[in-house]
Amino acid sequence: MYEPKTKQNDASVAQFLESVEDPEQRHDCEVLLLLMQELTGEEPKMWGKAIIGFGHYDYKTRSGCRGGWFLTGFSPRKKSLSIHIMTGFDDYGHLMEKMGKYKNGVSCLYVKRLSDVDLDVLKKLITLSVSEMRKRDHMAGC
Repeated sequence: MYEPKTKQNDASVAQFLESVEDPEQRHDCEVLLLLMQELTGEEPKMWGKAIIGFGHYDYKTRSGCRGGWFLTGFSPRKKSLSIHIMTGFDDYGHLMEKMGKYKNGVSCLYVKRLSDVDLDVLKKLITLSVSEMRKRDHMAGC
């Protein structure tokens, strides 16, 4: 049976953030923490050793495996902040062109500093993604 490596746990979010060495990055993490908590209405939880996630949704893969993941979250990395946008970016081109300086993967937005991006655009992106993930979870009937 499939068992994900990264799971929600009871580790302290505050303690994890205190361990972020770069003071600017720690400040950015604190801003993201408050922003995501406000936008989702969810309490932050640690996922694995280095991801702070908000909310939860259930999924079922094409092969029938079931699991759960956070609606949105972030992780401070050595070179950037990794901001998890679970819907990906395909439907958000109109926002991405206004975002500012970033890189992205399938569902991660990588920013060096929050000052490099437009926070209002980031808020809109997070809000739209979380709303879509909640719809998908409800429609999945998990």
